[in-house]
Amino acid sequence: MGSTWQQDLIALEALKSESCVQVRRRIFRQLVESVIYEGIVVPFSQPAGNVTRFVLQGQDAEGRGVTYWCLGQRRLTFGRIRLQEDAPLIRIGSDGEAEAFSLRLFIQEVLNVPWTDQNKLGSFTEELEHTLLKDTMAQYVRMLGDTNLHQMNGEELESAVMDGHRYHPSYKSRIGFDYGDHLVYGPEFAQDVKPLWLAVSKAESRIAVMPDLTFDGLLREELGHEEVESFGKMLRSEGWEPEAYAFVPVHPWQWRRIIAPAYAEELNKKRLMLLSPSKDEYRAQQSIRTLSNRTAPQKTYVKLSMNLLNTSSSRQLLPHYTVTAPVISAWLQTLVDGDPYLKEEAKLILLREIAALSYDPQGSTPSPLYAAIGCIWRESLHGYLRDGEETAPFYALCTLERDGTPFIEPWLQTYGIEAWLNRLLERCVLPVLHLAAVHGVATESHAQNMVMVHRDGLPERLALKDFHEDVLYNRSFLSRPDLCPDLTQVHERYAHKEERANFEVEDIAPLRYLTLGALFFVNLAELAMMLHDRYGFEEGQFWQMTAACIHRHIERDARWKERFDTLDLFAPTTRVEQLTHKRLALQTKGLSHEVPNPLSAFLPSSYCTNREEIRL
Repeated sequence: MGSTWQQDLIALEALKSESCVQVRRRIFRQLVESVIYEGIVVPFSQPAGNVTRFVLQGQDAEGRGVTYWCLGQRRLTFGRIRLQEDAPLIRIGSDGEAEAFSLRLFIQEVLNVPWTDQNKLGSFTEELEHTLLKDTMAQYVRMLGDTNLHQMNGEELESAVMDGHRYHPSYKSRIGFDYGDHLVYGPEFAQDVKPLWLAVSKAESRIAVMPDLTFDGLLREELGHEEVESFGKMLRSEGWEPEAYAFVPVHPWQWRRIIAPAYAEELNKKRLMLLSPSKDEYRAQQSIRTLSNRTAPQKTYVKLSMNLLNTSSSRQLLPHYTVTAPVISAWLQTLVDGDPYLKEEAKLILLREIAALSYDPQGSTPSPLYAAIGCIWRESLHGYLRDGEETAPFYALCTLERDGTPFIEPWLQTYGIEAWLNRLLERCVLPVLHLAAVHGVATESHAQNMVMVHRDGLPERLALKDFHEDVLYNRSFLSRPDLCPDLTQVHERYAHKEERANFEVEDIAPLRYLTLGALFFVNLAELAMMLHDRYGFEEGQFWQMTAACIHRHIERDARWKERFDTLDLFAPTTRVEQLTHKRLALQTKGLSHEVPNPLSAFLPSSYCTNREEIRL
């Protein structure tokens, strides 16, 4: 996106703009909300009209007391803390009272407590500051344009909606990208990308495909017969045997930063060869590493390994997860196909991960390319759409237009909040719950993994995606345990119980936590609070409607009711991850906390006569 100097100017102008102020305030809001909510710092709270004044104490570098305060509320929705957007965080120190402007100073003065890891304080600060820079640039460029989200559909919205995670404070850190990379490869800037194709030794690669496919057949579909033959000729010209190699795309950033430094050695060992850029042009989806084919939209999406840190998670594709993708997809599709409700009524779409390759060189020392070269080919949504159907990613439902109007407002005006919401719950929420309760498979259905298929804004059905590391089940709770894949046959690492535990758990409770946490806490909670704040639609009414929708579904079949009772979605509390606490604590394994479940208030006495007897 422009020359290096132009990129420098964009970054400079963005940091001097009002966009920087707004982004900094947002980061502070999400940081303070999570710090209070996760119990990292216990504030002094005092009433301030119809809101609460939260006061956080700290110390400056000289040991003098420092106070930060802000206005907000503890909400019905999971007991979440929500700060006022129009009331910034205020700092009171020896130099007076003013709006807080330094994220680094806040970390040092408030979060530098004995139980925190000093190294983590530094890396977390870096993530926050990178988020400030990168989101500021995105918002600045957006405000220079005249984008109207309602003029867009589907994959165009993937780029135009740039909010990021609405709870995680470092929602756009992208550690590894400088701002030039950000402008070229960030989805917000809608730049076309051409992945680079490599030939990799099959002997050093893990390859998996769904049962009705072959890997060579997939490559011919993706590349075309002529390109496949051309790649074979390139290999032969170097004295390599084409039959011993597989072709895989890599992200150009990944090639330059990670793969190229090790290329000479791999080339010398005849394990890796650079072939050519893709003839097709792609564009980044919200996850950055997943690319949509712009030249031929009906072709697969490609999910590429990237040594990038975003929202505190590495975006590499670990080999054992990568090759699990087609196996899990095939299994889930079998469950859907065998369920008349999911197949015929809900018409649930699974964007299956049909093939996967991971370059996994073996040796006595760890390879610098371990998990660095990998691709998961995911079905395109285009092949599933019917005449008149359009799509919107779920995270678009809470986004705002440039003038501050909610993206969904025209739909709410047309159909009414209750009618639209009820349709969303019936068509897009129930299938996820049904899969979890009736079949015993919980998916990580946060907003990035769900796509609403609609007609003129009225929800029609749901598309789910991203299964290769985001599915949980308890074998005893599965509706068809005989269909469950044996992961030990997929990759040798699954012979270890702790690796299988990322999929197979010993208790049913984690299925409930994942379902309530991803679908409701991360996803629908934002919609519930936005409808309250923007339209006065009470949060209690939102959750009452959600509960009523679930109850109507449960009552359709006595077998369903029994299994929903066991899953216990209406438990008084649930556990959610402490995402900020994990960034600071010395010990991070299993960091979660118990929070109130907003559904629990709407459990009718007839629903379950004795909850304690059936809860496993």
